[in-house]
Amino acid sequence: MGRTVSDVRPKRVEITYRPLPSQKRFHQLDGRFKGFSGPIGSGKSQALCQEAIRLSYLNPGRMGLLGAPTYPMLRDATQATLFEILEGSRIAYDHSKAENVVVIKDTRSRILFRPVDEFERLRGTNLAWFGLDELTYTQEEAWLRLEGRLRDPKATRLCGFAVWTPKGYDWVYRRFIADKVGGYQTVLARPFENRYLLDRIPDFYDHLKDSYDQKFYEQEALGSYLNMTGGTVYSTFSRGTHITELSVLPHLPLFWTMDFNVDPMSSLIVQMAYGKVRVLDEIVLRNATTNEACEEFLKRYPKHDAGVVVYGDASGFHNQTTGASDYEMVREYFQIHSTTPVQYRVPKSNPSVRERINLTNARLLSAAGEVGLAVDKKCKELIKDFEQVAYKAETNLIDKDRDRLRTHLSDALGYLLWQECRALPVVGERPQRLF
Repeated sequence: MGRTVSDVRPKRVEITYRPLPSQKRFHQLDGRFKGFSGPIGSGKSQALCQEAIRLSYLNPGRMGLLGAPTYPMLRDATQATLFEILEGSRIAYDHSKAENVVVIKDTRSRILFRPVDEFERLRGTNLAWFGLDELTYTQEEAWLRLEGRLRDPKATRLCGFAVWTPKGYDWVYRRFIADKVGGYQTVLARPFENRYLLDRIPDFYDHLKDSYDQKFYEQEALGSYLNMTGGTVYSTFSRGTHITELSVLPHLPLFWTMDFNVDPMSSLIVQMAYGKVRVLDEIVLRNATTNEACEEFLKRYPKHDAGVVVYGDASGFHNQTTGASDYEMVREYFQIHSTTPVQYRVPKSNPSVRERINLTNARLLSAAGEVGLAVDKKCKELIKDFEQVAYKAETNLIDKDRDRLRTHLSDALGYLLWQECRALPVVGERPQRLF
């Protein structure tokens, strides 16, 4: 008689993996639910996927789930890491791309890959285990849905686990650390612990100081839990440091970055020179159209031989009631009314609000103490944004209700900074083999 899946017994397999001290402590935790909190470069995704493989062998023939906040994060980080470990360790597996399921051939254990942004879809089949990447970017409801699925009666080791970088005093901090729920255990990784990363890139953390403001550096690079909510959004802005008088440099292109709103239609004129972002001017028009914004721009800058580069909100690609998108209107207006050469550097989708804010704060004042942004004194509305845009109390959401004139210019600046000043993707955090 053939052997059924339920007859499969745990099998011992050797994987070349020299865990860091915090990773080792994480794997040794025996709680029903466990977490790994650490800074960038602490080997979180490696620990997540190694734990998933371990539980697949401890639960032969059973099903587990690996998840991430969004499908791109799942595909580009979590899945890529797991496949790298499986292939490097010569563990045979089958991957059904249609169902996004991996079957470990040794044990017939299954691993489902699922994004968890639509958490209501997580109801269903019993699980022996589940693991989530970047938990602080995940809604608490998703975690709770998966807790409810951790009920496979044939599992040898039921376990839910997750890894994350701190993001303030959020639900993850409360559940795993501050008001720890029964059955929960957590490892807090120390900064600079990953000797493998530092052997390859000794100045990894030094470069982060140039890209992050001090508060964000402490959170992301040192793994500290900080109050990232409430108060002023652009906390690194200072009138005495950043406001000055600036003039147009004719040999450099003008960067025109836009945030499309009917009221107000908002945009900034910027140049990059001397290692700084120089905000020269702002255009704020009440109840205006895109064409009226173009008209005002050319009224102020009728000819600029070095050219114009357009940046802005990705939503400007969406067609308006006229049938044309905002960027198509800009392109057509310049073709008809100007001989100035124009280029366009607009992404198909916007970065997250958090990413734009962090990048703007870092340009205002990096953790290394570098000031990388200057604002002309006539940019009064942008200055108001820097001083007045705030988070809603007890949240990390920007308060847009208090004053509808706020946030538009700082958003426009953030779109430009994202295209021109963001750091290249961190190679070290896409998990490398730790052996």
